[in-house]
Amino acid sequence: MAAGGPALAAGPATPVISLSADYLSGAVDATGDPTVTVTVSQSGTDASKLKVTAASSSEPGVAGTGDVSVSGSGTTRRVTVAAHGVGYTDLKLKVTGSGGKTATRTLHYAASAKVQHTADTRYFTGSSDASAAVDAGDGYVIVADDESNVLRLYDRNASGGPVKTWDFSSELGVSKEMDMEAAARVGDTIYWTGSMGNNKSGKFKPDRSTLFTTTVTGSGARTQLSLAGSYKGLRADLVAWDQDHDDRYGFAAGTADGQVPKQIDGFNVEGLEFAPGSTTTAYIGFRAPLVPPKKGGKALLVPVTNIDKVVTGKHATFGTPVELDLGGLSIRDIRKNAANQYLIVAGSWAAEDNSAPYTLYSWDGVAGHAPVKLQSLPTDDVGGWEAVVDVPDLRTPGARAQLITDCGSADLYGDGTEAKDLDHDEWKKSRATWFTVTPKTGR
Repeated sequence: MAAGGPALAAGPATPVISLSADYLSGAVDATGDPTVTVTVSQSGTDASKLKVTAASSSEPGVAGTGDVSVSGSGTTRRVTVAAHGVGYTDLKLKVTGSGGKTATRTLHYAASAKVQHTADTRYFTGSSDASAAVDAGDGYVIVADDESNVLRLYDRNASGGPVKTWDFSSELGVSKEMDMEAAARVGDTIYWTGSMGNNKSGKFKPDRSTLFTTTVTGSGARTQLSLAGSYKGLRADLVAWDQDHDDRYGFAAGTADGQVPKQIDGFNVEGLEFAPGSTTTAYIGFRAPLVPPKKGGKALLVPVTNIDKVVTGKHATFGTPVELDLGGLSIRDIRKNAANQYLIVAGSWAAEDNSAPYTLYSWDGVAGHAPVKLQSLPTDDVGGWEAVVDVPDLRTPGARAQLITDCGSADLYGDGTEAKDLDHDEWKKSRATWFTVTPKTGR
């Protein structure tokens, strides 16, 4: 071009693409799997003219380019993946703009196996070790984790990550995991407790004996939690009470140095719920021991009759223990509704996953009244049933309850890695499934 001639017009700029998360998990034939939001732009180009596609897959047997769907228009798009195989794949997402200019971003995707009840199953991501759950109202649930001290708020009806999180470790003065295993709500107060047992090496860790309360304000997605009271002496109180009653349940031996908690004669708490009509007496539900500690033994509930005072620093007082025939299984969770109808998730004192039976029982909360078996829970899929969110009216035909699994020990993606040890939180997940718990009427 001659000096002083007209300048050549600049070509279109390179488009820009970003992802709301670089890692995503799904499941084969799942309903409502988690999604990723894609944000695109190109200087000088209307965003609605930009095209987003899946350009390649490193493992089409897990999910190919044809298994990727893009919805929406404008600056933000939603990407969903329909997995058809277990494992990992890197999906290259491409935006094409004016002048044929392109940009790409890689989505690292992991798919777990198909499970039963797919239409009624959702996946809570960000953690694989769900251990207790409390209804937050308006379709949301607060979930505790036994591998961290984080409480997470999820939409019960959608797969995906937490809406909010809380960690009260600093305020509680704890530096190790509390092994949160049980929770109960009364009014705007939620009680949370650790397992109170030794760790898996048989060592006493004080933080695992933490009982604390949170005050709830708001509901649903607007839920907020603040720390209220706490107490670390309930384990010691239980042991002293048992010793005063001729070591009836062997709590001293079960908490002795070197004693592994998940033994038939061990000491491990996994349930907490209030007695019928009470706001001050709460049942402590034991995963171990069984009573007596042998095959066919009964599950144990110990009432703390002043739990409202315990979290202010008072020593616990106890009522008459309740022994329940759960077919040789123990308490994995217990929950009631305002009508004092209880659901009990019963499982093995030993099982870490689905290697032993799980059964759902109803109960009226009255000592001496027998629980009623409602159904056996499926154990063909990974994860152990750990929590029931809330209890519907058990007089209503076709009533449904949502149960949640702890998948921490599961090999979700077929590479031998336990879920709790995965490198990315987005790949960690617990499974939440709705079950019909009362008979339907009609045809």
